[in-house]
Amino acid sequence: MLETENVDFKRPEEVAAYEYSDPQEKRTVWFTDRNDNIALSIRHRGGWIFREKSPYQTVEVLDTFEYGKMLVIDNMVMCSEGDEKAYHEMIVHVPMLTYSARKVLVIGGGDGGSVREILRYPQVEEVTLVEIDEVVIKAAREHLPTLSSALDHPKLNLLIGDGIEYLAAAADESYDLIIIDSSDPVGCSAPLFTKEFYLQVHRVLSSGGVLVAQSESPRFNQPKFVELYQDLGAIFGASQIHCYLAFISTYPTGMWSFAYCSKNGPHPLQDFDFQKAEQFSQDHQLAYYNPGIHQAAFCLPTFVKDMITVEQPVLV
Repeated sequence: MLETENVDFKRPEEVAAYEYSDPQEKRTVWFTDRNDNIALSIRHRGGWIFREKSPYQTVEVLDTFEYGKMLVIDNMVMCSEGDEKAYHEMIVHVPMLTYSARKVLVIGGGDGGSVREILRYPQVEEVTLVEIDEVVIKAAREHLPTLSSALDHPKLNLLIGDGIEYLAAAADESYDLIIIDSSDPVGCSAPLFTKEFYLQVHRVLSSGGVLVAQSESPRFNQPKFVELYQDLGAIFGASQIHCYLAFISTYPTGMWSFAYCSKNGPHPLQDFDFQKAEQFSQDHQLAYYNPGIHQAAFCLPTFVKDMITVEQPVLV
C-alpha cells in the first residue's frame, strides 16, 4: 500500500538548532512512497500545487525542498525537476546512440521528458506519444515546463488514448524504436507489463529495431522485474535482451532498471559508437548520460544477473 504522509514532528530543539532563511522551511511535511517493507520520504512545502483525479488515477504536483516540483501519481513518485534527467536521458540516449531511429513510438511519458530527449536527434522524422491520461499532460504543461517543453514540437504526434489499443491497430513493423515510459505496474499501467502487450510491441517494431522499457527496481519490485524479463526473453529471445541500470534518488531504493530489447538489431555495447556518444553528450550538456555511463550501466550486480539469466524459449 502506497500512501502520502503529512507528518508534523514535535521536536522544537531540533528546529531551533538549524538556521532557516525562510520560515516556510520550518515545515516538516513529508511525502512517502512505500510498499510493505521499504519506504522513501521526501520533504515538501505542504499542500499540492496541482491535484486532480482523472478517470484513471490521481495526479498531483508537490513542491519539494530538495528536488523542486515533483509529479506524483496514485502516491508514487513519477519524476522531479531535480532528478528526472537520470531517468529520461537513460531511457532515450542508450537506444538512440546505439541505433539511428527515424520513427519513434512512446507509450506513456505524458510528462514530456522522453520526447524532449528524443527530439534532440535531427534524423528523427516523427515521434508518436500515446498517453492515456490527459491530466498528466495538463499537470506537466502547467507546472513542469523543463520536462514538457517539447510537447508542442512539430515532429510530435501527441495522442490521448490507450497504448494497448493503439498498438493493436498499428501496422506491422511500423516503428524503429518503441519506448515504454510507463508508471509502476498498478492501475491503468498494469496491462503494460504483460506478455500479451509485448507480443504486440514486437509485431509493431521494425525488423532490426529496438524496444526500451522501464523495468522497475530489482530491489523494490522483484517479482514483477523477474516476470517481465522472462516474458521479454520468451518473445525476443534471451540473447536479444539486455538489462541496464540507472541510479535515481527519488525512486525507492535508488536503483532502477531498463530493458533493452533488439529485434535482431544492434547490440547496445558491441554496436555502440563511443566517440559519437561523447560528442553528443558534450554538445547537449547532458546531466547524467555519458558514454562511460552507457557502458557501465550494463554491468549488473550479481544478484540482478542471477534473477534474469534463466533461458526462455522463443515464442515468436
